[in-house]
Parts: sequence; structure tokens; C-alpha cells
Amino acid sequence: MSNEQENQLQGLIIRTYGPADQKDVVRLYHDGLLAGQITPNDTGLDIENIENAYLSELSSHFWTAHVGERMVGMIGVVRDEEHVAEIRRLRVDKEWQKTSLASQLIETALAHCRQHGYLKVVLDTRFERQEAVELFERFGFQHTRTRAMHEKELLEFYLDIYRHADQEKNPPRK
Repeated sequence: MSNEQENQLQGLIIRTYGPADQKDVVRLYHDGLLAGQITPNDTGLDIENIENAYLSELSSHFWTAHVGERMVGMIGVVRDEEHVAEIRRLRVDKEWQKTSLASQLIETALAHCRQHGYLKVVLDTRFERQEAVELFERFGFQHTRTRAMHEKELLEFYLDIYRHADQEKNPPRK
């Protein structure tokens, strides 16, 4: 990360999605597609209607990250099943991927999950880059399985929020 980006991140604002963010949400969504392709199981309908998909229930949410006037990241949380949340649409602008922005977005999403009483958080990614896997593992996510989906590998992760929180409060003794 350059010193300039580091300084700019100090002015980072992560806020609830607003309709004025739609154009940039679509841009980040398309920039994050693997080889520019939407997989058959990803309709992108949630991207077309963020308010209905993420903001119609208190237990779900969608945030956008801004540096100055530019939207540089986004993340969403939806209820997957009772007491289980799914983190979706984590995207960071290519120019900001070597910063702490993804970590700050995940922290925001996990705080929301704790506040709404979720016990487990799941996420998946098609990106096998070591940086992404290391990011998830830093937050305590565990890789549960890799499965083939439409000629790509899908890596699935989960985080047991309360077990992880207990371990932070009471680390194992050496």
C-alpha cells in the first residue's frame, strides 16, 4: 500500500448503501466477476435491487466504502437460515486491494452479525488467491470444503462467532 493510499484510508467512510451508490455497486460487481462471467447460479438479482435483497430486514444489511467521492468497496450480509448469516458481495476496487479495506469491511459485517445474534457466518469465494484465504483465516474463518461449480472451484468458509469470541476472551494456555 502506498503512503498516499494509507493516508486516504484514514478518511474512509463505511456507510449503509444508498440509491446514489447503485452505479458504483454495479461497477464493483462486474469488476469482481471471474473472467468477466456471471456463473449460472449467480443471477445478480440482488445487485439490481439492493434495498429489497439486503435492507428490507434488520438482520440483513449492505454497506459501501468511500474515500472522498469515490466508492472503493462494498459488502453485504443476509440471513442464510436461523442464526446463520452469509457474507456476500465483498468487493474492493482493484486500486485498493493491497490496503486494509477488505478487513475493515469484514469487521463491519461481523459486528452486524454479532449485534443481530447470529451464531455462525458463512461465505464462499471463487478466488483461490492466497491473500483472500489468509484474510478469511485471520478473522477465524475455516475452510470447510472446495467444490466444483461450473468448471470453477468454489471455496466455502464458516466462522462460529461465539466459539471464536470465547477463544479470544480465554486463549488456550501454553
